Amino acid sequence: MNRGRASAPTAHPAPVVSTARPRGRGATGPLAAAALALAVLSLAGCAGQGSSEPPARQAQNAAQGETPGGPATGAGSPNGSGGSQAAPALARSEPEKITIPSLGVSSTLETLRQDKDGVMKSPKDPDLAGWYEPGPTPGSKGPAVIAGHVTWNGAAAVFAKLKTMKAGDTIEVARQDGKTAMFTVERVAEYPKAKFPTLEVYKNLDYAGLRQVTCGGEFDTKKHYYDSNVVVFARMTGTA
Repeated sequence: MNRGRASAPTAHPAPVVSTARPRGRGATGPLAAAALALAVLSLAGCAGQGSSEPPARQAQNAAQGETPGGPATGAGSPNGSGGSQAAPALARSEPEKITIPSLGVSSTLETLRQDKDGVMKSPKDPDLAGWYEPGPTPGSKGPAVIAGHVTWNGAAAVFAKLKTMKAGDTIEVARQDGKTAMFTVERVAEYPKAKFPTLEVYKNLDYAGLRQVTCGGEFDTKKHYYDSNVVVFARMTGTA
């Protein structure tokens, strides 16, 4: 039985958010610590084949509020607005399941927390995506994060096709309160892990946003390491 297994045979952080999110450039104190945690999270392994620590300089840049750029790919507005009309944010309620119709993906969600070093733990099951619990819940105000593996020991995992998503695609997240948050993709980007723009991806939002994250780029078979992260930017545009 493969409960929650992605129905697409070749279908994926991920990095993500911390308990406190940076409010902008020049963050200090707890906010700087949050940015630093985000840098670590954004560079965590997501292939089920080992991980690599992020460069110290990248972590330092994030803590100082800098946002090093990386090449963005996919369709949508470069600033993430995408023209989608945001729906009013909901109260906090933990997510239970994510459905991505365009990818044929349907997955129950693991709850992802941080390890003792402040790094987000990756999903234990390669067929399941995971929600980053210290951050916002999908549907509540802010950038909720759902991460998943792209491959696992050479086989396609839940987010294997994440980078093929396009602006306008929909994402559905069922919540414990019985509501389903409906998100519309605004853009898809791929960033080198060494230049991951932490604050750009995880900055505070005045609406309910969603970031889906997995690994991308080239896979180094010796280091068991992907050199990039794929990020899908979406905003909630309705509920059911």
